[in-house]
Amino acid sequence: MLMNIIFAVLIGGLVGVAGHIRNEGKLVMPRKTKKFIYLGFWEEVILGAIGAVFLVVYTDPDSTLKVIFLSIIAGFGGDVLLKFLELLKIRQKDNS
Repeated sequence: MLMNIIFAVLIGGLVGVAGHIRNEGKLVMPRKTKKFIYLGFWEEVILGAIGAVFLVVYTDPDSTLKVIFLSIIAGFGGDVLLKFLELLKIRQKDNS
């Protein structure tokens, strides 16, 4: 089980980086602004890895191939979650 979690973190994080590069066109480095700290590409790495771990632990796959497929799916799910949060932010701005 520990090996599945390690694979999930690595693959989910890599898919998060791939999604970040697809959206931004490059790796955006972390930076600190006056109001908050922007994590850059690390934000998507963390979300992809956490999503992959949750999905792998929840489904408890019995082969390495299933772990890889589930981690890739969850990594893309982290990207979708970021887009959804961005949409909510835009809607809040419009309603204000």
